[in-house]
Formats: sequence, C-alpha cells, structure tokens
Amino acid sequence: MKAIPLSYIARNLWVRRVTTLLTAGGMALVVYVFATVLMMSEGIRATLVATGQPDNVIALRKGAGAEINSGVDRGQAAILESLPGIATAADGRPLISKEPVVLNTLPKRDSGKPSNVTVRGTSERGLQLRPQVRLVEGRMFRPDSLEIITGRAVAAGFQGAALGETLRFAGRDWTVVGVFDAGRTGFDSEIWGDADQMLQAFRRNAWSSVVFRLADPQQLDALQARAEADPRLTVELKRETRFYAEQSEALATFISILGTALSAIFSIGAIVGAMITMFAAVAQRTGEIGTLRALGFRRGAVLMAFLGESLLLSLVGGLVGLGAASLMQTVNISTTNFQTFAELAFQFRLTPAIALQTLLFSLFMGLLGGFVPAWRAARLKIVDCLREA
Repeated sequence: MKAIPLSYIARNLWVRRVTTLLTAGGMALVVYVFATVLMMSEGIRATLVATGQPDNVIALRKGAGAEINSGVDRGQAAILESLPGIATAADGRPLISKEPVVLNTLPKRDSGKPSNVTVRGTSERGLQLRPQVRLVEGRMFRPDSLEIITGRAVAAGFQGAALGETLRFAGRDWTVVGVFDAGRTGFDSEIWGDADQMLQAFRRNAWSSVVFRLADPQQLDALQARAEADPRLTVELKRETRFYAEQSEALATFISILGTALSAIFSIGAIVGAMITMFAAVAQRTGEIGTLRALGFRRGAVLMAFLGESLLLSLVGGLVGLGAASLMQTVNISTTNFQTFAELAFQFRLTPAIALQTLLFSLFMGLLGGFVPAWRAARLKIVDCLREA
C-alpha cells in the first residue's frame, strides 16, 4: 500500500497553525499536569530513599511504622550494641547511634503558620553514620549542651532556625550553632541536638530508634534471625534504605493516584479538542481526500495520514508540556509526610521513565482523538469527495 508522505501531513498542520497551536496547547496543559504529578511523586520517593544508607540498619519497636511512635528501652539498646557484626569506629567502639525522635511545632518563616518539624537527638556517631550530611555553616553542637544544628530546609523555612538564632521548645531555649546540608534527603527537614539532652527535655525514658552500621552488609539476615530468637528484644531490624522507602509509599502513592485521576479528567477535554480539530480538517479537505483516492492512495493510507496528523499534533503538545514540567525541577517545595506528620522538603524529579510515560500518554490522547475523524476520512467515497470539491 502506497503511503502518503510525512511532509504532506506536517504541511497540513502548518497550514492550520492557529488551530494546531490551540489544540496542542490544550494537550500540553494536560501533559504538564500529568508529568508534574509523576515528578512530585518521584521527588518524594527519591528524597526519602536517599536518606538511608545501604549498610546501615535501623531498629524500631515491632509494629512501629515510624520513629516517632517507636520505643527502644535502654536495656534493649544495650543488647543491640553487643550484637556481633556491627562495624566499629576509629576508636574501636561500635558505630551505633541511639536516638530519640519527636515532633515539634514551629512557625513558618514566610507565613507564621505552625508546622511540624522532626527533632532528632543524636551525636558525633550519628553524623558518622550519615556521610551525606555535612555542615555548611557554623559548627557541630557540643555534647550535653543546649545547642542544635538545623537542616538546610528548616533553616530557610522556619523562624528562629537560622545560624545564630534561638528556638524555644520543650521548655528550653536552644541555640542554633550550625546548619547542615544533607544532599536533598529527608534529613534536610530535621533539627539535630544532643541525644541525652533531648531525652531529658522531652521527658522520654526510651530511645525512638537505634541505628548502626554493618561490618558486612550481607549479614543482615543472620542478624535479624539472631534478634528474633532473643526473647529480650521486641524490636524489628530493617535496612535503612528499605525503612525510608516504606516511609515514602503512602504519600507518593496518594499523589500518584490523585494526579492520575485529575489528568484523566483533564485529558477528556484534550481528546475532545483534538477530535474536533481533526473533524474540521476532514470537512475542509474533502476535495483533497477525493484527489488522493483518485491518485491511487487506498483507504488505509488516508486513515494513516489523518491519524498521523493527530499523533504528530499530540507529540508537539507532549513535548511542550514535558518541557514546561521539566522547569519544575528548579522549584523547592514541602509537604506533610503521612507517615511522620512532619514537614518534608523535596524537589520535583524528572527521570527518563517519567519522560517516556508522559510522551506515551500524550500520543494515547492523540490516538483516541484522531481515530474517529481519520476513520471517517477513509470511508468517504471518491465521487462524493470530488463532487463537494
């Protein structure tokens, strides 16, 4: 079957460039929403997954979905510290950090509205366990002091959280002596201070979690079995990367479902717009269709030509929408994590998989919007076409 040249298809879109621009613009808006939602979901996932280290293990109370509702008493923490297979620091002591984690409400810097912030008690050991964390302003807090360091997102987003400022919570005044950059991970949205001081200030008698590094990352299963077999331990051991991946699931899934539903609703309008555009093209070019058929082009070639126009139109809209969505990667936003109820700062993230999904979604809209008009064009009779011309 002789095919109609692609140049003919593209020329027809250019001739009707105003209509083409309006239709492609409608599709671009839908694609923009679709891509942005996927990028938001991926950004949340990437932020939290990158928070964990593959050779770190976190111990939580069995059944606890997050650190804020977990509890590991001092006796269990001591048992965990004595487990074999834990890496040691330069001083020969186990590389382990026992940490209380609580939520604290602070006013936002721009609006003054309160929002939850994660406050973590830690130590130099905790800093060693998180190599992605580095101080960019000031210094590390001193042990047994009312000094704190704040994540980059907290320092920028909350009143009293910048270097040299003072925060009041848990009945005490805390001085910000440093600001750290956690490499766009979840720690950027946290406040860190001395673990023992945090326990006392928040009147806690148990740690929220115990984090340690494995000497051999492949020995996690053996360590989990050992902990399960010890009746004194009521904790669950998880690889840190898995723990933070689970933290992202609820929020990322919710955003994906909501965004996909909205995109589906908006896409109906885009599909109808493409269909109207293509029906108008068929009506205006009835004589052309008859001429093509008279020159020997078969119905299938006419069908593919008009369907190709619709797909090319949707591809243009898809590329424009994807290009606009890619600019969102420069935007920093925050939202509430459903697992911890604390604010989480993150960036939109565009991946090759999202780009491919977005373009396929755009082409799918073009296929649905263009098939019926293309079918109608292919079914027109040569005599009727030439008579109308």
